[in-house]
Amino acid sequence: MANQTPVVHAKDLHAGYLPGINILNGCSLTAYEGDLIGIIGPNGAGKSTLLKAIFGQVNVREGQVLLNGEDITNFKANKLVSKGVAFVPQTNNVFPSLTIEENLQMGVFQSPKRFQERFDFVTNIFPDLGKRRSQRAGSLSGGERQMVAMGRALMVDPSVLLLDEPSAGLSPVRQDEAFLRVKEVNQAGVTIIMVEQNARRCLQICDRAYVLDQGKDAYTGTGRELLNDPKMIDLYLGNLADL
Repeated sequence: MANQTPVVHAKDLHAGYLPGINILNGCSLTAYEGDLIGIIGPNGAGKSTLLKAIFGQVNVREGQVLLNGEDITNFKANKLVSKGVAFVPQTNNVFPSLTIEENLQMGVFQSPKRFQERFDFVTNIFPDLGKRRSQRAGSLSGGERQMVAMGRALMVDPSVLLLDEPSAGLSPVRQDEAFLRVKEVNQAGVTIIMVEQNARRCLQICDRAYVLDQGKDAYTGTGRELLNDPKMIDLYLGNLADL
């Protein structure tokens, strides 16, 4: 890894939504090709803000975001998508009045000729999306909507997928399905950076994880190392680790 250029390298980020108030206070993160990176920590630690800072949705005041060595700090979302970065927000992540197929078409509206090729790729990972392609997204359950949102993000053939709490609001069974899907997408060759409130399950599937506290990296290590570190659990996760 020493000579490998990170796919995503966020360096010493200071960022926030309101003037003069930072949510991130020197946060850093590195993801190499094929990594599944987890971001965990207490509520209000800046986890989702870090994803949004990478995706140009919150103003980075200090620090840099690099994509394959190129400075993409504060690039707009459409430019990032064209460079292979996709983002799945936690809520409002589908077009409810459109069918599943139409939602997926929205993912390739800039290059519609690729629709069939990408549709085949996505429905190979998520067969239900192909079987139910004519169903309106608004009639789907939370877990099914999450699947559509991930599918639409994959339509652009991203090299990096940013996921904001893919298991939020799902039943335990649906949470397990969501984590399996994340793993399948990662194994298909997509680098994933995932914010997740279910700390234990996140650490079980991720290669490396970052624990944020007050907008800084409090801990980092492999998922297994953090899962078995009682000090880290006690200080930063509390009963979240028991989920």
